[in-house]
Amino acid sequence: MVIERLAVVGAGQMGAGIAQVGAQAGLDVVLADSTTELAHAGVERVSNMLGKLVEKGKMTAGDRAALLTRIRPAEKLEDCARAQLFIEAIVEDEVAKKELFRSADSMLAPDAILATNTSSISVTSLAASTKRPERFIGMHFMNPPPVMELVEVIRALQTNELTYRTVTDLARRFGKTTVTSKDRPGFIVNRILIPLLNEACFALGEGLASPEDIDTAVKLGLNHPMGPLTLADFIGLDTCLYIAEVLHRDLGEDKYRPAPILRQYVAAGWLGRKAGRGFYLYT
Repeated sequence: MVIERLAVVGAGQMGAGIAQVGAQAGLDVVLADSTTELAHAGVERVSNMLGKLVEKGKMTAGDRAALLTRIRPAEKLEDCARAQLFIEAIVEDEVAKKELFRSADSMLAPDAILATNTSSISVTSLAASTKRPERFIGMHFMNPPPVMELVEVIRALQTNELTYRTVTDLARRFGKTTVTSKDRPGFIVNRILIPLLNEACFALGEGLASPEDIDTAVKLGLNHPMGPLTLADFIGLDTCLYIAEVLHRDLGEDKYRPAPILRQYVAAGWLGRKAGRGFYLYT
């Protein structure tokens, strides 16, 4: 099966980025969200991102215009009905995701594939909420999708071989490198990343060093492109906390226990870059 029609639901930074990647690969893309206004805002987000590429000389204005014609904002969820691949990129909430997938399941063609961009929720559990669990898969893009090379492909217990091969082939058409993970808490990337970020939070909470010194030490001492506290702010501290709680709950080991300071910052609404304040201040 060759995918030519893509629907992405969730028009925020991740969803808009996935839509852009799909359009750049020549697919026809429908970008949807909970309201028409949000869907149009998502397409505008893509337009702005492409505009920056034009300014930097990495894309011509003509190519930008042609690419944007391949992304259509949805007026309603039913506008996604012709998609061969339906990618969910909404809030990290299992109930909301299952509700969305049940709606998509009822309107898509029988051979369409459902994919989730979840960073931590059980793909097997999401698949079980649909009538096509064998055609369900995890397709976890890194943030921001147009820039980051990796896509984690997560096989639910029910995922069949055709679905797996179709999605991995598409990711490679996107120019991505794929890795395959079993459906375990955190998959590969967040299973390793979140404990690192969480430990940096413990170090900060214990007064080991300032945020700047912790980040500088990790950047220069471990040759990381970004310090852990800066990265946590970029991801969103609420997202980091949610994944840490999943790891702690599902793996049952205290080493995954979320740092108290992380809980405090989330409770205060200091969620990182998107909120204007996290471990650092943003204007």
